[in-house]
Amino acid sequence: MDPADFYTGIVADLYGPLKSSSQDPEPYADFIRQAGVPALELGCGDGDPLLELRRRGLDVEGVDSSEDMLERLRRRAAEQGIGATVFHQRMEALSLPRRYRAIFLAGPTFTLLPDDDAALAALRAIRAHLAEGGTALVPLFTPAPTPADQIGQVRTAVAPDGAELRFSIVAEQRDETARTQTTLLRYERHHGSDSSVVERPWILHWYTRDQFEKLATTADLTVTTVTDPDGKPVSADATGLLHFRLQVSCPPPLSVVCDATSTERVRALAAQLGDLDVLVNAAGGLPEPVSGDPSTLEAQLAQ
Repeated sequence: MDPADFYTGIVADLYGPLKSSSQDPEPYADFIRQAGVPALELGCGDGDPLLELRRRGLDVEGVDSSEDMLERLRRRAAEQGIGATVFHQRMEALSLPRRYRAIFLAGPTFTLLPDDDAALAALRAIRAHLAEGGTALVPLFTPAPTPADQIGQVRTAVAPDGAELRFSIVAEQRDETARTQTTLLRYERHHGSDSSVVERPWILHWYTRDQFEKLATTADLTVTTVTDPDGKPVSADATGLLHFRLQVSCPPPLSVVCDATSTERVRALAAQLGDLDVLVNAAGGLPEPVSGDPSTLEAQLAQ
């Protein structure tokens, strides 16, 4: 099931009352202070930890694929008197008006992307929205199978209107080759004679460290550090929740030697190389590296 469809209706309504824990805002506040603002939280859901980060005065915006969850966030923000800018978009198809110094996911939400193709699209979208020198933070983990004695156990809560809310795991399947775990979840709401029961598949897709780094490289991102949630370095074989920090890959400088009459060739190379310097060794000499901008190159070659 698509995450945008999963977090709708009764699931969105029961998410807050039934969740077992909330995200600690401290690691993400520290990350934003280090990387800079503006910041963007991907998969911000109903506002944890986004609202607390906004309460602290940090310039953080949010994006989520579920309009129902964003509506809960807006309602909570209004109740708490907190201003929050959020967007209803998928992380693998971002098209936002700003670029950000810090882009992060709070918790391993990245594992909700169903396959490597969606993950690569999301990483490319992150790359496109990073400001110069910006950093992305992606927490990842490999889910453990649910213990057999927890299948069928019911967790309950009481809604403000007195309704009984129930959550349970019905069944689970795991595919090590596809790196997916599908858990069938049941959500229930009972209030007097009114009852609502929904079962939905919860699909997690995980990555080895090497697999994720290869996807990042394909998206023109480099994994700069891997730490535990507290920011402490980890060994190459570390398990559990890991925080991957990524920055835009920086190719090494490249020098292109060509004849002074090869203006078209220089223009074509400059267009391909973008912001890399092109050294033109022309008759009469251009002693300094010149800008990779085609119009600048043409003007200097004409001199």
